[in-house]
Amino acid sequence: MAYRWTYSCAFEMGTLPAVRATVREESSPVSEHAVNTPPQQGQKLVYDFTEGNKDLKDLLGGKGANLAEMTNLGLPVPPGFTITTEACKVYLDSGAEPPALRDEVSAHLDALERKMGKKLGQADDPLLVSVRSGAKFSMPGMMDTVLNIGLSDASVQGLASQSGDERFAWDSYRRLIQMFGETVLGIDGELFSDTLDEAKKTHGARTDVDLPASELRNLVDAFKAIVAKETGRDFPQDPRDQMDLAVRAVFDSWNGDRAKLYRRQERIPHDLGTAVNICSMVFGNLGPDSGTGVAFTRDPASGHQGIYGDYLQNAQGEDVVAGIRNTVPLADLEQLDKASYDQLLDIMERLENHYLDLCDIEFTIERGKLWMLQTRVGKRTAAAAFRIATQLVDQGLIDEAEALRRVNGAQLAQLMFPRFASDVELDTIGRGIAASPGAAVGKAVFDSYTAIKWSRSGEKVILIRRETNPDDLDGMLAAEGILTSRGGKTSHAAVVARGMGKTCVCGAEELEVDTKRRRLTTAAGTVVEEGDVVSIDGSTGKVYLGEVPVVPSPVVEYFEGRMHAGADDADELVKAVHRIMAYADRVRRLRVRANADNAEDAGRARRFGAQGIGLCRTEHMFLGERRELVERLILADTDDEREEALGALLPLQKADFVELFETMDGLPVTVRLLDPPLHEFLPDITELSVRVALAESRKDHNENDLRLLQAVHRLHEQNPMLGLRGVRLGLVIPGLFTMQVRAIAEAVAERKTQAKGDPRAEIMIPLVGTVQELEIVRDEAEEVIAEVEGAYGTSLGLTLGTMIELPRAALTAGQIAECADFFSFGTNDLTQTVWGFSRDDVEASFFTAYLEKGIFGVSPFETIDKDGVGSLVRNAVEAGRATRPDLKLGVCGEHGGDPESVHFFHEAGLDYVSCSPFRIPVARLEAGRAAANGG
Repeated sequence: MAYRWTYSCAFEMGTLPAVRATVREESSPVSEHAVNTPPQQGQKLVYDFTEGNKDLKDLLGGKGANLAEMTNLGLPVPPGFTITTEACKVYLDSGAEPPALRDEVSAHLDALERKMGKKLGQADDPLLVSVRSGAKFSMPGMMDTVLNIGLSDASVQGLASQSGDERFAWDSYRRLIQMFGETVLGIDGELFSDTLDEAKKTHGARTDVDLPASELRNLVDAFKAIVAKETGRDFPQDPRDQMDLAVRAVFDSWNGDRAKLYRRQERIPHDLGTAVNICSMVFGNLGPDSGTGVAFTRDPASGHQGIYGDYLQNAQGEDVVAGIRNTVPLADLEQLDKASYDQLLDIMERLENHYLDLCDIEFTIERGKLWMLQTRVGKRTAAAAFRIATQLVDQGLIDEAEALRRVNGAQLAQLMFPRFASDVELDTIGRGIAASPGAAVGKAVFDSYTAIKWSRSGEKVILIRRETNPDDLDGMLAAEGILTSRGGKTSHAAVVARGMGKTCVCGAEELEVDTKRRRLTTAAGTVVEEGDVVSIDGSTGKVYLGEVPVVPSPVVEYFEGRMHAGADDADELVKAVHRIMAYADRVRRLRVRANADNAEDAGRARRFGAQGIGLCRTEHMFLGERRELVERLILADTDDEREEALGALLPLQKADFVELFETMDGLPVTVRLLDPPLHEFLPDITELSVRVALAESRKDHNENDLRLLQAVHRLHEQNPMLGLRGVRLGLVIPGLFTMQVRAIAEAVAERKTQAKGDPRAEIMIPLVGTVQELEIVRDEAEEVIAEVEGAYGTSLGLTLGTMIELPRAALTAGQIAECADFFSFGTNDLTQTVWGFSRDDVEASFFTAYLEKGIFGVSPFETIDKDGVGSLVRNAVEAGRATRPDLKLGVCGEHGGDPESVHFFHEAGLDYVSCSPFRIPVARLEAGRAAANGG
């Protein structure tokens, strides 16, 4: 891979590379970069805030579209304009902006200057602007905001004069250099923060607000010296250069490592690009009558209605999310500035009623005047998502179908995670803000690198920081939970953790975090070293030393039937989950079955809402003590020996099926005949060889071991997953499949005639590649079934189908359907055979590299490969139903419980999905969502 290091000082849009030392790939995979054609002549690349609306997110990004929407609603939004994602796409493809972009930006900047009555960076009265990224989806990892662009050595004096506050002017200038240095020039942020901390220590200042103007002026000189030393260039003094460089830095950040990592995690397309928002500055750092804050129209952690958010006096916007100073609750604003507080509440209500959802709002108060800087539909925890959806239905703002669309299977899965037990003795070492719920236990680590390293080694870790920043994103992904000593519910750690579904406790002020010495110290003096186990509760904010036991979540208790949603004392969350699940069950077309091999799993599956068993793996019934019987079957030299072994296995198999059919009475049970490679039932070849060799050296020959070793050698395969298994096994070992069919048939007959039950068995022949294989096995099975029906004097109603798990089976599905009552897609093996992957091998070797390089957005074993495997599924569905219109179709690979895959199977026309018992609620919910989405 070739790289180009680019430097420049005087930046011209579309002509010269940026000042920042950036690494750009000369050639990159299509999946990471959009391949775009230049905008058509005359295509608009810049929109004023008055020209857009909330429906233009593809073009203006989420931030720009919502700023335009608020402007249209008449809310107090500082004037500004947005550079479109189309301009970014051209830049990503060609390395240069569209030629027309500079002139469009200049025209909009001129209009903004006329509106504001001042020029960008004007020496005596400067117009200052902020530059912010804004992709379609909120995306941590993009370039942070740069505020106060336009300040320079000349204009800082003009700002001081116009504001009447010299301290404010120098504070704004040092912020610009610090933000610009970090985000645009790529300078290590700790160089600035360490210098700031040293200044505070020297002057005995507790926070940056306590520093006088003279010291802030010295900080500006120190920060400029850092820029010169780290880049070899002076901090740019031309205001337009500052703005243009920041714009290009936003474009570059789309393909930064953090942004790509987050997109892969959240499955966001790589070709969307980002918009850039340029907004006239309003100032929250003008004194105690100014400030900045973040507000939510409902609690994003719990979903409860009320006043939620954080406020910070005498601060600029990034101070809140960075967690540099601890905030006060938003409700405290009522005492500090009642007029602004009342206006904010009114705006919050208007926005929620307009967007019909929880809104996340950023605002600034400048000397008593409220300004709206951003709104968006807010990220929320899984619990909040379910509660808010049902609340909005009750308020008449949305209907049940929309409520179902507002939640998803991943959130439901989070709600099923365990929580901490309350009846054990706990060693509480601190308490912070409950930022993102859940129970997380792990070893304490104090930097992202260690979190990733230990996590890859199989360790569970808790990432502990004073505050997190975008550089911590990959460490946050690797950790079980995040703990910070600074910040509130709207800090970077809290917002990102909620978006990921990670447990998070923020603002635990009593814990002194020392990242350099890799330890934290509690208020009582207890020291927690790196590697010590801690537990954090994101629902209460409590931090514990050691491992705290966990108990099932109330949502699992509800699915298990031990908690009733209709009870007076029922958990509020359980009631919300019940309402949405009930609606999903009413509207879904796909039925949901379970993969279960024994009565215990089947019972749980039924409690969780399974409508049958889609896969019972009979090979699991041959393990343990029964393995010896399989060995006898393999070693059989004569028909009599073989019949004796099969005769011993028959009653055991039959008893298994009787118990299973009893548990699932009245529901279909698909039984897969023996499938795995035969060598799995035999001893390890090396271990057995050593055993035989030692016996021979002692002259202690064991005839059975010798015969077993010969059999192992005879059956040894270089690639057993593509060898003697499935239908091939049934054809090569006489009587094996017929024994299983007889066990199934007799179990059904006994349940019907003796227990008066309603067993509904379906027999599935695995790994069929040609209709001739199926015909032979079916003929033999039908003979056995007829014999059992005659003996018991009843019709068994058994159906025979096959598992479609080979590409050839999918391609010849029309022929195979002539001999099959049903198809069940084995998508695990179908994925292996389509890709030529051995799942167990590749996931441990090169899969990580494929994901990092963007070849896969997600593992094809996790979410179905729609273009490859999906095409075969669609072909088999179409061809199979063309032959047999009443052909029943299902899927029994673990894709059946994956939310995105469930939607695909709905669209493909399958009748049911089958998955592990614990994933059944997720599949039920997603099947309902697929129907609610109009499929």
